[in-house]
Amino acid sequence: MMPVSRSEAAGQTKGGLPLHRVLVIIGAAALLALLTTGQISGGNLVLKGVTANQTPGINPPDPRFGVIESFESPADADGLNVGWTRIIFHWARAQAEGPDSWTPKISDEQIEADIAAGREVVGLLIGIPDWARDENKLPKGLWLDHDDVDNTWANYVRNVVTRYQGRITHWIIWNEPDIRETEIAHTWDGSVADFAQLLRVAYLVAKESNPDAVVHLSAFSYWADVFGNTEQYMARLLDEIMADPQAADHNYYFDAATAHLYFQPVQVYDLLDFFLSVMRQRGLNHPIWLAETNAPPRDDPEWPVPDWFLSVTLEEQAAFVPQALSSAIAAGADRIAVYKLRDNEEDRLANPEPFGLVRLEGTHRPAYDTYRVAIEQLSSTVGGERERWDVVGQIQMDQPGKSTTVLFSRLPSQQSAQVEAIYDAALLVDMWGESQPISPQEDGFFHIELPGALCSQTIGDYCMIGGPTYYLVQVEPATPTASLTPSAPTPEATDTSSPTPMPTATKPPATATFTPIPTETPTLSPPEPTSTPEVSASPRATTTDIADPDSPAETTSNLAAPGLWFLGGAILVAAMLILYWIAQRRNRGA
Repeated sequence: MMPVSRSEAAGQTKGGLPLHRVLVIIGAAALLALLTTGQISGGNLVLKGVTANQTPGINPPDPRFGVIESFESPADADGLNVGWTRIIFHWARAQAEGPDSWTPKISDEQIEADIAAGREVVGLLIGIPDWARDENKLPKGLWLDHDDVDNTWANYVRNVVTRYQGRITHWIIWNEPDIRETEIAHTWDGSVADFAQLLRVAYLVAKESNPDAVVHLSAFSYWADVFGNTEQYMARLLDEIMADPQAADHNYYFDAATAHLYFQPVQVYDLLDFFLSVMRQRGLNHPIWLAETNAPPRDDPEWPVPDWFLSVTLEEQAAFVPQALSSAIAAGADRIAVYKLRDNEEDRLANPEPFGLVRLEGTHRPAYDTYRVAIEQLSSTVGGERERWDVVGQIQMDQPGKSTTVLFSRLPSQQSAQVEAIYDAALLVDMWGESQPISPQEDGFFHIELPGALCSQTIGDYCMIGGPTYYLVQVEPATPTASLTPSAPTPEATDTSSPTPMPTATKPPATATFTPIPTETPTLSPPEPTSTPEVSASPRATTTDIADPDSPAETTSNLAAPGLWFLGGAILVAAMLILYWIAQRRNRGA
């Protein structure tokens, strides 16, 4: 055996550096490489920047899309990525004890949380406390000048607009004043002239209190006048306002119109167009918002509705959301909101149907998920056009760098749609967010077979709500992916001689037959429910959230393997160091 020098026995290299230090340096280098590639958390290696619980990056909220009363469940509003919300400041509640009291339903902290989350807050002013109501059931002093101290309505508007200046800019004045006193939703006891004065006072006070304030005309039900066989309230109100010689100097006392439209996608389009035409006929170019829309279901297991007026299932509500949104955009709506985010205890007393996208106990109805996908796919839309509205609903959306066509069957049977190809490839995305690449045929069109509608309710010759909704997303070649989610697959061109893949439906196509092929679309007619055989179908999700198919958990496990080699190397080096140290101790003992 060769003699061992003092330096070698001490573990030094030929260069004089102790060998145990060399081994430590090697181990540290391996560990450093591991940490720069990933991180160790809870005993699991996860690549840096990719964790199992990480929320994928999302775009900033699109201000076009909103939800009513997001403060009921802020986390769910965050999940939708909505850009605005509406809250009610009911005068009878906010100042129940007198003009010096202030007890609104929502707190300052809740308002500030919405704003911090990127949601614009819109206020709705309505109601009269008993102390401020006169013998005609109107606000005391309503017909006094807006700056008169005895005009109680003016004082309330001034208080609210001033109190929330810098936080709330948009104010909607009242809600559906056209509903008659015999109806449960009746809110206004005055005449059309009285309501014009209410609006006039609110506008002048709001602008003086906050020059940046945006005042919205109340929404109207439309159907109250249809059933009452009277001229539309909006038309009568605008004529009353335009008779005021000072109205033109004050933008006719409103900056935007609002609408509430439910149940029927066809009437979302038709009635928005009608309201716009009422204004245009009078030379007014004000924008319009669809401030409430939904189709509440009758078959939710938590809130079944035995006495329904129009039949809507959970799956049909899910399909209604993208159909209504795209119809509203095509009709010219500046903003859209779904009523409402989450059920509460008061809703059960006020409404026969559940309107919440989220149930009282916190689970999502399927419509929550289709709204989330609709916002993703329709975000940044600058305009739309209803290209086809017969047996197929086909609405084209213009977006920067891409074009999205919304498609669905309006009959219980499968229907064919053809979309002109702008580019050589696209993605076909279903209303749940699942996508597949698709290529045009030799004739220059994408050919898509659409599953039939469930059609639990018909209106005229069509299903009230269409079938499963699809998005055909065509993107400029410079943009590699058509989806707004980071994990969407890149479209790949396929042989154009092969048949176009049929979209995967969330249920088998309905088997109900539909004999006549309608030739025209009924418009602006009251809903007349007709008896339709029930078609059984299972909604995509009824009690729990839909699992995200693009969850990063699987990606994490696949990408972490290289990092594990570094970790193993570091452990091996440490073990070698320990064994070497033990051997040296034994040699010294020998």
